Amino acid sequence: MSTILVTGGTGNLGRRVVTRLRAAGHDVRVLSRSAKDHPVDLRNGSGLDAAMAGAEVVVHCASTPRGGDDVAAGHLIEAARRAGTVTNVVYISIVGVDVVPFGYYTVKYKVERMLEASGLGVTILRTTQFHDLVATLTDALAKVPVVPVPLPKGVRVQPVAVEEVADRLAELAVPTPAGRVTDMGGPEIHTLVGLGRSYLAATGRPRTVFPLPLAGKAYAAFRRGGNLTPSHAVGKITFAEFLAARAAGAAEAAG
Repeated sequence: MSTILVTGGTGNLGRRVVTRLRAAGHDVRVLSRSAKDHPVDLRNGSGLDAAMAGAEVVVHCASTPRGGDDVAAGHLIEAARRAGTVTNVVYISIVGVDVVPFGYYTVKYKVERMLEASGLGVTILRTTQFHDLVATLTDALAKVPVVPVPLPKGVRVQPVAVEEVADRLAELAVPTPAGRVTDMGGPEIHTLVGLGRSYLAATGRPRTVFPLPLAGKAYAAFRRGGNLTPSHAVGKITFAEFLAARAAGAAEAAG
């Protein structure tokens, strides 16, 4: 079995990847600033050399929309080169990073190109947005209880279950790199407005949702469907099933 590093291993996706890899018998090192065994700060690279020693595979799940993913990737690449044992860096990216000029996407695409030019073995998986993102976005915009909830008009999404993405990343976390693999999309395409309404209704908040027209090149690219991959709708869990499972989990926790 392989020694595998997982960055962002305590996050929404990373912790699921860690669970799957450990269940398969791998030696998994979870990297985070607060980790007891492998304290690592990707922002400045501290702790990376010790954590990377002897590792064969790196699954890079750490990411933030606040910026700095390219800096973190640079530190990771340099540490992997110094280690000399890493044969595959598995990176989770997003469908449309090369065609949607949205700030977070642009940085993710830059990281893809950094990895491809690094001389390391690389596997890149692009997926559509997670079901959780729709819920998080709607929650953020629904904080004010009186006004209608504004969601971008005409934007469609193809949400995929984070559990299914974790399954795929665990499959790809092998010593042999696969390059850019086939994109992974959710089973259905819906408008963001429609999913927002469904989410609010399912959480007992029958609020009015207001389709808000926006401006700019990124919005235009989203409206054109640059974030979608209808020919790769391989996910199985629908948004309705995600909502049902979330409701069941909340009911179980409450009682």
